[in-house]
Amino acid sequence: MPTPVAAIDIRRDLVSLLPKLRRFAITLTGDLAEADELIQSVCQRGIAKFHLWNNDGRLDSWLYTMARHQWVDEARRHRLRSVTKGSALEKGEPATPGIHINPVEASEAHRMVTSLPEGLASVFLLVDIEGHSYKQTADILGIPLSTVASRLSSARLHLAAQGHSRSPRRF
Repeated sequence: MPTPVAAIDIRRDLVSLLPKLRRFAITLTGDLAEADELIQSVCQRGIAKFHLWNNDGRLDSWLYTMARHQWVDEARRHRLRSVTKGSALEKGEPATPGIHINPVEASEAHRMVTSLPEGLASVFLLVDIEGHSYKQTADILGIPLSTVASRLSSARLHLAAQGHSRSPRRF
């Protein structure tokens, strides 16, 4: 039985979106290996649930939203496991892992994004690097439009204070 055209298109489009999805996953997870696992899972889920995509918006926005939801769910499960085991809380450590970046693998854009405080990196990546609108970013991240504007402003100020004067879209 031949594969439906929609399934072929989603696979092709997923391959072209992998670099963007990986950058976004890194901003969520702070870890390359976890980001790759997240993207693998999102790709599998995207193919399996492609029939649910309304084909009304951008495919990358749909996948970003899926990745964010999946990461939030996984972080929540991780925190619950940590609380029930007591390991992280008893030691005074955060329930989710910190950001661990391998500087050899990091490009300047990667270093810029990962230098941002939590909550700012995803907004900065989606708007200034990936070119999403404020509204698309708000929808992807499930936050108000005003929060996108505020976080983006904070991210830009943070980068300027670190001496990053280059426009991130040049990377």
